[in-house]
Amino acid sequence: MNVEVYGIPNCDTVKKARTWLDANGIAYAFHDYKKEGADPARLAKWAESVGWEPLLNRAGTTFRKLDEADRADIDAAKALARMAAQPSLIKRPVVEHRGGLLVGFKPEIWAAALL
Repeated sequence: MNVEVYGIPNCDTVKKARTWLDANGIAYAFHDYKKEGADPARLAKWAESVGWEPLLNRAGTTFRKLDEADRADIDAAKALARMAAQPSLIKRPVVEHRGGLLVGFKPEIWAAALL
């Protein structure tokens, strides 16, 4: 199975997800946003698949530190532009696999999709 994991290596949720993948013998490639950035075309593709709202990490420090003007009246175009410019705004991890896309880490959902 081709599995691509996108995230930030020091993120606790990404660490848990990678540990889960390793424990279940699932090979994957890891894309580090801090080193490799976030591709706007890929973000747009993900947004078409699951919607932009699930991709935007509103609970994180990066979102809370945005200017009020950047948080107000957020729509798909604004959200995708912000996520491309600041990948920490993307909910983590995002996983591309043959069956689709997973956003965030929920072991029961991952097991159904990947095992």
